[in-house]
Amino acid sequence: MDEIATLLEPQIPGLRRYAWALLRDDEAADDLVQDTLERAISRWSLRRRDGELKAWLFAIQHNLFIDRLRRQKRRGLQVGTEALADMASPDTGQDEQARMHDILAALDILPEEQRSVLLLVSVEDLSYEEAARALDVPIGTIMSRLSRARERMRRFMETGRTTVLRRIK
Repeated sequence: MDEIATLLEPQIPGLRRYAWALLRDDEAADDLVQDTLERAISRWSLRRRDGELKAWLFAIQHNLFIDRLRRQKRRGLQVGTEALADMASPDTGQDEQARMHDILAALDILPEEQRSVLLLVSVEDLSYEEAARALDVPIGTIMSRLSRARERMRRFMETGRTTVLRRIK
């Protein structure tokens, strides 16, 4: 058990960041990380020894997150962004707080599939291959989702809108 703890402990900060970025709620993120670790420990013997531990853990966490989303849809609950106020430290300037708010708003407009890829590759530094394994999709799908996510984020940050309307004559 000490061996498992030694391997899992360095992965917790990344799992926590990803969970918070998905849920925007400290308690829900902690619950998701705990559920991820519990599932990983209970299924440790099923883990491929030649596989990447980080990708395996993110795959577990992503699947648990999707399960929660499905349950919430059935119940009609929505994930709010109330945690934005808690995010900014007291010494953070207003410009930085506004920029953080814009980035989180841009993340919120992304479809879940694009948001997950963007967070795993850009924030958690998973390779395309690791992200593909974690999300159980082909590498080409990772690349196209990432490209679309970056483009939508860029457009939103430039214009504040999710779509750009074109005039047709």
